[in-house]
Amino acid sequence: MILHIIKKEIPFVIIKKWPVCFLLLFISSCQSDDDTTPPAKDSINGFWLSAEKGYIFEFTDGKDVFYNINAVGCSIQDDDFIPEDFFGLKLDLININELIASTDLSDSEVKFTRLLNQNPFCLPDQVSETKDPKVNFDHFWNIFNDYYAFFETRNVDWSQYESLRDQVTADNFYDVLEELAFLLEDGHVSIYDEDNGIEIQSGDPKLLERLNENLSGDLIIENYDDFFDLGNEKLATIVTDYLGGDFETDENENIIWGLINDDIGYINIITMEGYGTNFIDELSALNIVLNRMMNDLSASGVSKLVLDMRFNDGGYDTAALDMVSRFMDQERVSYFKKARLGNSFTENKSFSVGPKGDFQFTGDIILLTSPFTISAGELLTLCMKDLPYVTIVGENTNGAFSTILTHILPIGAEVGLSNEIYSDAQGEVFEVVGIGPQNQENRVPFLSTSDFEEGIDSGIDRAIEILEN
Repeated sequence: MILHIIKKEIPFVIIKKWPVCFLLLFISSCQSDDDTTPPAKDSINGFWLSAEKGYIFEFTDGKDVFYNINAVGCSIQDDDFIPEDFFGLKLDLININELIASTDLSDSEVKFTRLLNQNPFCLPDQVSETKDPKVNFDHFWNIFNDYYAFFETRNVDWSQYESLRDQVTADNFYDVLEELAFLLEDGHVSIYDEDNGIEIQSGDPKLLERLNENLSGDLIIENYDDFFDLGNEKLATIVTDYLGGDFETDENENIIWGLINDDIGYINIITMEGYGTNFIDELSALNIVLNRMMNDLSASGVSKLVLDMRFNDGGYDTAALDMVSRFMDQERVSYFKKARLGNSFTENKSFSVGPKGDFQFTGDIILLTSPFTISAGELLTLCMKDLPYVTIVGENTNGAFSTILTHILPIGAEVGLSNEIYSDAQGEVFEVVGIGPQNQENRVPFLSTSDFEEGIDSGIDRAIEILEN
């Protein structure tokens, strides 16, 4: 059994609008005193701005270009942009000046507005393509200053670090960025520069600290390879000792299911992505797996279930919602979401989830969670935590809910950040703190030295104890 670790990166979800003063300045800078010929009503060609995301699409009869913009400049995310290759993006021309972009992998649409002529901010001679460390630092700092949603929540005064620009050199550039990223301790903040071998994950130090709280000696986790080793050992214990070696998986080993005993079923959802061969068939492939899994669960006749999310590293939000739907007794408002809008936020939009499929399991469910449960895994937890037949056992989840917004620095590095605030149906926000058991007796470590020494899983043992009493 191989443990899969897949980072959630679905940047195409509504985010913040620009500060009004900057947005007006930007749009006015895109206009010209010269008369321009209006585009044909059915033509998508031209420049399209999503003020909410800081994205510009340039469509032509040749190659299309995808730009990122922030308060100090513009950079290119993709100079040969093919929408359907970008998470299966679909474009719908509503009218001559309005374009709607959507993907089945996101719960939100994004509105783009046509720029009034073809002289936008991102002209070729204005696009920042440079390795100058100070210019790249300006972009990095401003991307977060414009879009990041959790400075106050994470107790970081971002403004005090703008002056680091004067200290940045080519030699220390990524060291400075890493230092700033680590301040946020955010599992959805990242910096990747493949050409220079740079991979910085803001949340890693805190995550390793949490995973190591109940480990000692040779079991201490120092990197992800160590975690994979322990995770696979734990999975081996589960499928061998708790499922008796009799279990099912999908072909990618993303979900494991079986029976603990004649009355208790077990499902382990390891990831929320990687079910299809491409973006287009991802959800249909997932639902084929879910149909098979739920049919097996129905045929087994069990009345109780352990749903294990402790290994779950996130993925696509709509995949998580399709999973949630298999455990819903009725349609419910499950969560709210809003995004940063200057010094405020966009409208707080509600999202509902209802039953899906031929069979929904609504008997007693123990939901196992851990610090590794993140992103779309946390969304599933958020949607299920208040169901009257669900009890959480384990540890608090990671505390990083937002879909990742990606921007590209002029040097070519990709920056990911959190820009959305998720809340439960009552309006409570779990960013940073995560979601965990309500009762102290249900707080059970995901990884512990004693479990590995004894060859047991205390979380599953506690789940069985609750379900059998």
